[in-house]
Amino acid sequence: MEDAVKKHSERTAFISEKQYITYRQLNQAVNNISGLIKRAGVGKGDKVALMLPNIPEFVYSYFGALKTGAAVVLLNTSSTPFELIYLLNDSDSKVLITQTSLMKKYNDAKDKLLSCHKIISIDSLNENGELLAGTDYDDSSPVEINPEDPAELIYTAGLTGKSMGAVLTHHNLCSQLDMIQPIFRRTPDDIGLCLIPLFHSFGATVNMLNVVQAGCSTVMMDRLTMDSLFSTIEREKITYICAVPRLYVGMIFYEKTAKYDLSSLKLCVTGGSAMPPDFIPVFEQKFGARILEGYGLTEASPACSFNRIECVAKPGSIGTPLTGIDIKIVDDNGRELPRNEIGELIVKGDNVMKGYYKNETATAAVIKNGWLHTGDLGRMDEENYIFLTGLKKRMIITSGFNVYPREVETVLNMHPAVQVSRVSGKKDLMRGEIVRAHIVLKEGHSADEKEIIHYCKIYLSSYKVPREVEFVQAISDLTDNEFVSELTP
Repeated sequence: MEDAVKKHSERTAFISEKQYITYRQLNQAVNNISGLIKRAGVGKGDKVALMLPNIPEFVYSYFGALKTGAAVVLLNTSSTPFELIYLLNDSDSKVLITQTSLMKKYNDAKDKLLSCHKIISIDSLNENGELLAGTDYDDSSPVEINPEDPAELIYTAGLTGKSMGAVLTHHNLCSQLDMIQPIFRRTPDDIGLCLIPLFHSFGATVNMLNVVQAGCSTVMMDRLTMDSLFSTIEREKITYICAVPRLYVGMIFYEKTAKYDLSSLKLCVTGGSAMPPDFIPVFEQKFGARILEGYGLTEASPACSFNRIECVAKPGSIGTPLTGIDIKIVDDNGRELPRNEIGELIVKGDNVMKGYYKNETATAAVIKNGWLHTGDLGRMDEENYIFLTGLKKRMIITSGFNVYPREVETVLNMHPAVQVSRVSGKKDLMRGEIVRAHIVLKEGHSADEKEIIHYCKIYLSSYKVPREVEFVQAISDLTDNEFVSELTP
């Protein structure tokens, strides 16, 4: 951050609603937020929770919290009060930074919170751009930050149905940036489009941290329509986009593309879920921009492999390991398999998390002898190209978000009319998969699909809520392995 300010002080860092924020102004806002957070009693080693959409205040608050020596807890803006109680308590957060429209969620949860007794409504503090003003509220001496200090806690759903906080250190994140910058090759002249939520590991890395590292600009979009997307590309001369496959598929099918000048667009990065291979050449021909598909997971900061600009992509491949990352395909006993045999991907590198917060047992289950066991199945060919073939664990990937069926089943089984439930993924062109629930009702009880979905919305973030509910007489007693969902071949 400090390097970018020195090198690119008057360059535009972020663009939001036609507001152009320079790196100098960004630094000023970060200092002001840092001072506010310190006055709230936050110091080194504390946790600051952030529940914000893609607005400049997210970036101010993120770096402002880090400057105090605290770690940032990234929370999905769709989190329910029920989820917030667990997330804020488990992370030991002292302060929640959010916006006025989301404060009701905190107020509904606050009576059950153990440590998070302060809230900052950041948008109300910045209604007239006060955070960009000349006053510097951070007049204290700098905090010494070590590479192994925690920088982020990002909660990822666990197999038990409870989310676990993946602890990413400053070293993890800086190592990750040095791995992906040679792939994306961003320069200060590039202008990107920030569409993936910044509270998502992929979004935070590619649309915020990499932007600052490269000294380029990005346009922040919180609400998206296809018209606004294409008009923004034309108006701001967007050169690259990082997004989930759903966006690129939608761009292909949009009927009004011909009316826009999209000639500035050169590179599109996709991740979070599998891009249907047949659509990649269609997109590249239609828009004249290269698509690079990669793979990663929150526990790895997140990127592990990518296709390269200088190499011809192999259909269906997630590319080759990033420089500095080792990837092996192993059997159930951890033995490396011959090329083109299917097994579990395991990953090793400086980007791999420190562990799950306050959960040594779960950490030991996924990090063995320094290798992160991803739970993803795949094969590697003779040229080190990796192809995903399925999932070893029960998980649904919908629009780039991971949903663990057991977490949804736990909520469904709380409903007074539900005897037992089973959740699985159903393939969907736009989202990759959607959440589907099979339910057995208790004898003498009744419920319909609308009631079940409404009930889930009380307790679960919107992306976890089933989109389809089917009532059945019985659910087969299948093992988790028999319920593994497969990715698009």
